Amino acid sequence: MARNARGGRSAGPKPRVQLATLAVAGVFLLIGILGFIPGITTDYDQLSFAGHHSEADLLGLFQVSILHNALHLLFGLAGLVMARSLAGSRLYLAGGGALYLGLWLYGLAVEAVDEDSVVNLLPINNADNWLHLALGFGMIALGLLLSNQVGTGGRLDTPFDRP
Repeated sequence: MARNARGGRSAGPKPRVQLATLAVAGVFLLIGILGFIPGITTDYDQLSFAGHHSEADLLGLFQVSILHNALHLLFGLAGLVMARSLAGSRLYLAGGGALYLGLWLYGLAVEAVDEDSVVNLLPINNADNWLHLALGFGMIALGLLLSNQVGTGGRLDTPFDRP
């Protein structure tokens, strides 16, 4: 991104990694909001604060709770803030992807050991596990592939008017 005469950033287009971060953050905000809407969330009257006992399902497929929805909203808001910089965008996508891969492993472990365990704070079902796996790899890919060499220690701008 080029800099103007005062050293500030010019109003040019955002790099692709920042746009991807905004898109992913927007999806998380939307999912967090939809989780609180009866009809889009089936069995809404069974929505509990936390734990695997919540019987509410977003789109009739993904098990959610109040805590789960709130985490989606917070993750989306964090993405909006982090999309303001290249480094923040890369961290959000790659780090968030790694976090979702960890959540996928957590879901597998809870299913394998004991779904009624006290460590099962989030309602996670098989559909959630597959979604977390896809989100993890997808976000990591976006964070790494859309960045090219931006933020790797090289110069970020090479104005055409200077050699």
